[in-house]
This record gives sequence, structure tokens and C-alpha cells, in this order.
Amino acid sequence: MNEKILWYVADPMCSWCWGFSPVIERIRQEYGDSLRMELLLGGLRAGTKTPMPPQQREEILHHWHAVQRATGQPFSFEGAMPEGFIYDTEPASRAVVAAFRISPDVVFPFLKTIQSAFYVDQQDVTRQEVLERLAVVAGLDARLFSQVFESEAVKELTLGHFKKVRQWGVHGFPAVVGQKGTDYPVLTRGYCSFEDFRPRLDSWLEN
Repeated sequence: MNEKILWYVADPMCSWCWGFSPVIERIRQEYGDSLRMELLLGGLRAGTKTPMPPQQREEILHHWHAVQRATGQPFSFEGAMPEGFIYDTEPASRAVVAAFRISPDVVFPFLKTIQSAFYVDQQDVTRQEVLERLAVVAGLDARLFSQVFESEAVKELTLGHFKKVRQWGVHGFPAVVGQKGTDYPVLTRGYCSFEDFRPRLDSWLEN
């Protein structure tokens, strides 16, 4: 009998993923003992090299306001993404992959720590020194985290996450994908409430 796995596809710097954070936490609380759950990093804006233009910043802030209205998640808007900010999501994603290599149990809490640091505390989570401080908050050793984060192996693993997401045909986040054998149904594309998601999850588990 093939084990069922629930894959959460997210990006640490995706606002709708931050909005979905309480939902995925509740899924983990209510189903985590009976269902294997894994995190896959989506690569929302991985590899961005140029500073964000003011118009793009306004568009992104518009999305943040929409997420706050829909989900009630906290955001700090004023001063967010200051002039010169480069919205590269690869470092934050790689940090989560590095955390998994060190201690798989901290991965979901560490993702939330990075999200909260970016959206609420306005920390620049594209910077390695910021990610190292957050890793310590999550209970990881700073020096070990730095070594793993900088390793070629983890850089390749992170790219592997992005590639797998594309292979699954997932182009927006958050998404939740079920796995049983070679079957990978997408249970949600984009945000939905726990109340809306639970029947889909239960139906998939019963099949």
C-alpha cells in the first residue's frame, strides 16, 4: 500500500502563503499524527537581480492589503520593501532547505519565522545574516546553519525544489498537492480557508 503524503508548496516571501500560514498550521495540528506532511519551496521570484521599481512595489503592497483583508494576518505596510530592495526569494527558500538538512522538525516553524520577520517585522530576509539570526531563533546553531546554507549541495537541492514544482504544473502559491504512488492531485491552488479545504482533504484521504 502506497503511503499518502501531503505536500505544501509555498515560498517564504509569498504574501498569500503568509495568509495561508494559520491554515497549514491547523492542518498539521489535526492531521499531522496520521498523515505525512512535507514542504516544497516554490521559487516565487528566485534569482531576481534588479531593484524593485516603485510601480511594482505598489502592486505588491496592493496584494498584501488584499491578503490582510481576506485572512486577518498581520502586515507592516509603511516602509516595507524600501527603495533599492531586490525581491529575490531564493535565499529565504534556501534557508528553509538548509534547516531541513539540519533538523527536519523545525522546517514548518522556521518557515513561519521567516514569513513573520518579513511581513511583520520588515526584516530583509534576502540577506544571509538576517536568515542566520532567524535560524538561531528557531533553535539552530548559527555556524552550522551558515555552512549548510552556503553549500553547493543545498543550492542544488533548492533548485531541485523549484524544478519539481514546475514539473507538477504548479505555478502559483500556496498550493497543496497530494501524493499516492505516481498520482499527484492538486488539492488547492491559491488560498482557501481551513473550512473549505478540510472536505477536499478528507475526500482525498478516503479514496
